[in-house]
Amino acid sequence: MDANYTFRVRFRIEPTVPFVSLESGSAETTVTLFRDAPEPGTEGWLFFRNTLWRGEVSDEEYGRQLAAEWLGVPERTVEAVDFRELQTDEGYLEALESEIAADLELFKADSVSEVLSKYLGSSIRVTDSS
Repeated sequence: MDANYTFRVRFRIEPTVPFVSLESGSAETTVTLFRDAPEPGTEGWLFFRNTLWRGEVSDEEYGRQLAAEWLGVPERTVEAVDFRELQTDEGYLEALESEIAADLELFKADSVSEVLSKYLGSSIRVTDSS
């Protein structure tokens, strides 16, 4: 069982010493960041519910704070964070759906598919677990 959240993060590189400068067009970079998705039912598994809405980061400032923490860069340098997808194998997706189904009221929804659409949009990609 394996899954991760994929984000695209754009941030500025800032020199840490005063005698170094960067050419303006070369100081920005974009990276793809993979964050492990906690096993459904364990601590942190509700990350998608607490952070995403319709396949987008629901609070941009909070998203930039998270990305800065994950990358170990100053928060002021993170310019944008975009959620790309939940990459998951079939086993993880089945466990996630089962955990959601056990408490639909937690998500204020009538079905598992409504929950997945509400928080992840169409941004789920099932990969081969091998």
